[in-house]
Amino acid sequence: MAGRTRSSDSREGTYVPEGIADEFTQGEPAPEAPSSDEKRQRPNAPTLGLVGTLRWMWRQLTSMRVALMLLMLLAVAAVPGSVLPQRNQDAAGVIEYLADHPTAGEWLDKAGFFDVYSSVWFSAIYILLFVSLVGCILPRSAAHYRALRGRPPRVPSRFNRFPAKATATTDATPEEAADAVAARLRGKLSWLPLFRVDRGEEAARGVRPAAATVSAERGYLRESGNLVFHLALVGLLVSVATGQMLHYRGQAIVTEGRGFANAVVDYDTFEKGSWFRPESLVPFSMTLDRFESEFASDTVAFAQARDFTAHVTVAEPSGDERPEQIKVNHPIVVDGAKIYLQGNGFAPEITVHDADGAVAFSGRVTFIPEDTMYTSRGVVKVPDVSAGLDQIGLVGYFLPTAEVNEDGSARSAFPQPVDPLLVLEVYTGDLGLDDGSPQNVYELDTANLTAAVDDQGQRIKVLARPGETVELPDGLGTLTLGEELPRYVALDLRHDPSLAFVLVFALLALGGLTISLFTPRRRVWARAYTGPDGATVVEVAGLARGDDAGLQAEVDRALAAVTGDEPEPGAARREPQEPRIVTGSEKD
Repeated sequence: MAGRTRSSDSREGTYVPEGIADEFTQGEPAPEAPSSDEKRQRPNAPTLGLVGTLRWMWRQLTSMRVALMLLMLLAVAAVPGSVLPQRNQDAAGVIEYLADHPTAGEWLDKAGFFDVYSSVWFSAIYILLFVSLVGCILPRSAAHYRALRGRPPRVPSRFNRFPAKATATTDATPEEAADAVAARLRGKLSWLPLFRVDRGEEAARGVRPAAATVSAERGYLRESGNLVFHLALVGLLVSVATGQMLHYRGQAIVTEGRGFANAVVDYDTFEKGSWFRPESLVPFSMTLDRFESEFASDTVAFAQARDFTAHVTVAEPSGDERPEQIKVNHPIVVDGAKIYLQGNGFAPEITVHDADGAVAFSGRVTFIPEDTMYTSRGVVKVPDVSAGLDQIGLVGYFLPTAEVNEDGSARSAFPQPVDPLLVLEVYTGDLGLDDGSPQNVYELDTANLTAAVDDQGQRIKVLARPGETVELPDGLGTLTLGEELPRYVALDLRHDPSLAFVLVFALLALGGLTISLFTPRRRVWARAYTGPDGATVVEVAGLARGDDAGLQAEVDRALAAVTGDEPEPGAARREPQEPRIVTGSEKD
């Protein structure tokens, strides 16, 4: 091997490192293998063990780094809940998504992406974040409590190593000078001191005579604000979780002159938390007396909405009734639940007689506005016809102010019912209501229906104005549009007992974060002693945690209690100057 040589007599058993010349390795014996006794005497490295592993895992979980990572992970995990339809809010949307994406939808459903906020993985992140915050807060709170009960550190022996310092001389006694500096550091408000101050005495040491000293410290509110911020985050987590489990929300469409009761069966849609119980609903009722809408008629803002007002009567469980008004963004509160005005439209009274003259349908039909002119689309399903007759389906538009074009098309020209017209197309066949499958009341499935057409193959449109009775095509019967045009409102009732707590904890978090970011952590020391010429020398020094541009100004303000020279606001940091003598007249 290159760089290594061996001799058969004098170098036998000698280890020669590669690249080392022979003259530097003469007489070096090869290392011997350790004996069994030496192996037993060697110290063994301690193993972590189960307890040590658990302790290490706990420290990692309760570290601030992991807490921030979990907070970011929680935000990322909530994204699918806002992108994909959720089963507890939009069950029909989930079914439609599964039908459109059979493969991906099946895997997403198995992974819980259609029930994100109640899934195992989202709950695990939520609970881990909660445990991490609690485990981080408790030891820091104990350490902060001990720090609050402590006193400022003693005065260092030398000030020349501090980043901020200043010196002056005065003809006041050392005790008077130290008392003046201490009073300045405490501030004017005794119940809210700027610094926590200790006034002390220092014995003579070497060539330095005895001195009056001041130790001051501020900035404990910084850690207090930090703890308040993290406690508020825990409060937010608990409040949001409690609200999700106890909340309920219901939507109901109510027409003029009619109402609803606060019961699950009376709502068109209803969603609730896992801890909600139907018997917890307060049994009040509400009636829509009338609905008023106002639209601009001038050319500048034509047809723009000015105001919507729902005049309702609320009946309490005790039997007391009171009138209320619901406006957009101005809900009413009934037994802790807020009731919002979400939408409005027309619900004309329609009556259909079948070919035998029997009343097959009679009721108010909700038409949903599709534009600002309230061109509204609706569906009438007539399954209860006489025996042997085909079921009837009607789909079309209600136009508050009809404007019919030459080609037969029609639209609404104004939201108010100036010249109302009902335009419907007619279908016959099996509506699919008898097999028990759920259907959207605002949609008509025409897959198994036959449209009524004229001789040219064009779909026949039935036109009806208020108070008119028109014939349905193919002898299917008649349709009557009522004289009155009732309005309807879409009401949204929400009850979430955690909203007030969420607001309070959010404000606390904001306040704690502000205090934590903008409260400086500073220490200031002062020493006053009699100099060789008999004048009192006052030395002040300051130290901050991290960079602090205002530290020197703080030191100068403390020294100004002796010199009377107040530093200018925003003055640049200056290097300490030579001590100057301050007489009693100058101080006054």
